[in-house]
Amino acid sequence: MKHLDLFSGIGGFALACRWAGIETIGFVEIDKYCQKVLRKHWPNVPIVEDIRDVDKIKEIVADATKPKGSVDRQILCISESRQRSGIGKQEIEPQPSLLVTAGFPCQPFSVAGKRRGERDDRYLWPETLAAIKAIKPKWALLENVTGIINLAVDTVLSDLEGAGYATETLIIPACAVNAPHRRDRVWIVAHSQGTGQSPEPERRQDSGKGGQEIALADTQREGLEGADTEGDSCRGGQPCEYRKGEWQTDWWAVEPELGRVAYGIPNRVDRLKCLGNAIVPQVAFEIIRVIKELES
Repeated sequence: MKHLDLFSGIGGFALACRWAGIETIGFVEIDKYCQKVLRKHWPNVPIVEDIRDVDKIKEIVADATKPKGSVDRQILCISESRQRSGIGKQEIEPQPSLLVTAGFPCQPFSVAGKRRGERDDRYLWPETLAAIKAIKPKWALLENVTGIINLAVDTVLSDLEGAGYATETLIIPACAVNAPHRRDRVWIVAHSQGTGQSPEPERRQDSGKGGQEIALADTQREGLEGADTEGDSCRGGQPCEYRKGEWQTDWWAVEPELGRVAYGIPNRVDRLKCLGNAIVPQVAFEIIRVIKELES
């Protein structure tokens, strides 16, 4: 099984895949500092800068997944008439053992911003979907903040199911893997119904949210993923006893007043930005581990 990472950041999904014994074949990341981090830890893995450059992304998949010694099966120029009729043109075949991950930008949905959804110029779900449909992976794993539930999760699930994927939506916090803070995040698992372009599957019965079953539904409360900067309440303004013990008994009510990295070191601002945008790889690992078991 191989892994392609969209919106890679500092490589949280790739780290989880490494723990699971899955090879990462490519990154898509526009931030220059993040690119430096990726090149340091995965020096031989190519990086595509723009999610819209689908041709380059497809090239990475084709190069990494074609059998050794095989003939390049891009476009066979036989004759102009045959090309017009579609004969002689062979596209990349669906990759049965490819996992695509994407923590696509959360700013359009986060309570820390204006929550403009698709009206935000950082709304890149259509570009994410275009890459998935072009690559046709068997598995896709997406991550975002819980604010996406009320703004775009129905669209995401409908688009994936329309492209031939069965989907499942989970909300898993960082404290589920014994991190000392809550950090709820939405995780969407998509599994190809065949080639990734099969007819639209039968829709599930409507459960009030486009048919998806969402765990911990009360996380739709405004402000859950926002930082609590005042008082002794937990994230979302609830008392600290709220759901205490559901995952563990000693997670932080609020993050302590400690810098995430030491003061006075180079690139501190960039490092803080990277950490703030990163996923929790331990959570991703638990999902990816199950995906790998299902594949084998």
